[in-house]
Amino acid sequence: MKHIKHIFFDLDHTLWDFETNSDIAFETIFKKHEVKADLQKFLNYYREINEYYWKLYREEKVTKEEMRLGRLKDTFVKINKKVDMQLLENLSVDYIKVLPHHNRLFEGTHEILEHLFVNYKLHIITNGFNEVQYKKIENSGIAKYFDKIITSEDAGVKKPNPIIFEYALEITNAVSAESIMIGDNWEADIMGAKGAGFDVIFCNFNAEPVSENIKSVTNLMEIKRYL
Repeated sequence: MKHIKHIFFDLDHTLWDFETNSDIAFETIFKKHEVKADLQKFLNYYREINEYYWKLYREEKVTKEEMRLGRLKDTFVKINKKVDMQLLENLSVDYIKVLPHHNRLFEGTHEILEHLFVNYKLHIITNGFNEVQYKKIENSGIAKYFDKIITSEDAGVKKPNPIIFEYALEITNAVSAESIMIGDNWEADIMGAKGAGFDVIFCNFNAEPVSENIKSVTNLMEIKRYL
């Protein structure tokens, strides 16, 4: 793909192992606040509920604060655990504080970034919150690979809105015909970037059926097949 000059990565679930790091963060804050609940049961429900709230957040149907509290409240309801609003607030705040201090990356992250860094400009486009995404990137040791970090809060819109991809091109001095987006979310990363004229690689880590003729990988090192 000799025409490609700029590679845009998603962060969470693509490079940064969100589920593992999130689970550890919850274990930490549950102990701190002495939450008397089955942690594993909580986590099993939280993963799906969190994904649902992120979808609502992408679609501008909930605010950042509504998402932060709502995903916790709904999960406790699912496990039949009554918690007061003050505890929800404390857990919400501490989760955001603790999360970026646990930084497991997916296997092959450093290797593939080292490989690509030689020939391409690397950037990140993320819907995550500014106060945690920059810390994740720095604390996990991958900041050195990236030229620009584009967040939805800075862009004013979230993936898959084409405006965030246009904003990314503007601040990186790139053009869509020379750009590729690599991410795990079909709607936000793949369809969003494709609609904005980017080439795309789908991080299909769960080996889901892909309905369109899209380049995909089941692990990060497979990106070498294309770039």
